[in-house]
Amino acid sequence: MPFTFKEASSELWPDLVELFGQKGACGGCWCQWFRIPHGGKMWRDFKGEKARRAMKKLFDTGQITGLLAYDGKTPVGWCSYGPRAVFPRVESMKAYRLDPAEDRNKIWSVNCFYIHKDFRQQGLAQKMLAAALKFLKKRKVRLVEAYPVPLTKDGQKLPAAFVYTGPLTIFEQAGFEVAQRLSYSRPLMRKKL
Repeated sequence: MPFTFKEASSELWPDLVELFGQKGACGGCWCQWFRIPHGGKMWRDFKGEKARRAMKKLFDTGQITGLLAYDGKTPVGWCSYGPRAVFPRVESMKAYRLDPAEDRNKIWSVNCFYIHKDFRQQGLAQKMLAAALKFLKKRKVRLVEAYPVPLTKDGQKLPAAFVYTGPLTIFEQAGFEVAQRLSYSRPLMRKKL
């Protein structure tokens, strides 16, 4: 059975909870890492229950953007995207800072993937990215950026927990190009739609 994709909406909150489980996807993140301005102590105090409540509020108020992937009726993947402006953590990361003249509201980010462990290594991230780009085109988004993870310098894959922003290869295959690369491990890639 092929995967299907639905854009996030309030009625899909139970599906996200089912997918993320008790741990909130990865270590209590609840896909909030890019939504808070800084890491460190701020993040340690926020992850877990506070992050879950923040995500639920985004779903309840219709402010969430992203998609869920399904195998039949079972949620198996999550891909987060939205205007860069709603992800302040990006700005605090030197590798992704923008020229002050760029309008952060016109640039959208695809910044997080979570795939149930039983569905990894099946090309689902690539399919979610393709679905996300279709949804973004419908929204008339013109410029999309991403912060993918390359292979290690010796050509090895990183563990899944470190590839939450997506593997570099799926963005290259989707036509993204490197817009800025201040370090090997943190390319900023962009695609015009």
